[in-house]
Amino acid sequence: MFGSLHWPEVILILVILLLVFGVGRISKIGGELGSGIKAFKEGLSGKKSAEEDEQSEDNKSS
Repeated sequence: MFGSLHWPEVILILVILLLVFGVGRISKIGGELGSGIKAFKEGLSGKKSAEEDEQSEDNKSS
């Protein structure tokens, strides 16, 4: 079903989304989606985020 979408259909869908949600809301959704993906990748690799590093350093110095 989705394999048959071509560029004109994709552009039409994007225009409809832009009209429904607006530019500001779409950029906010994109930013949140990017943050979520980044956090997911960091969770898979076992890396700590910068905030967790700062909190652990603060706890050690106290």
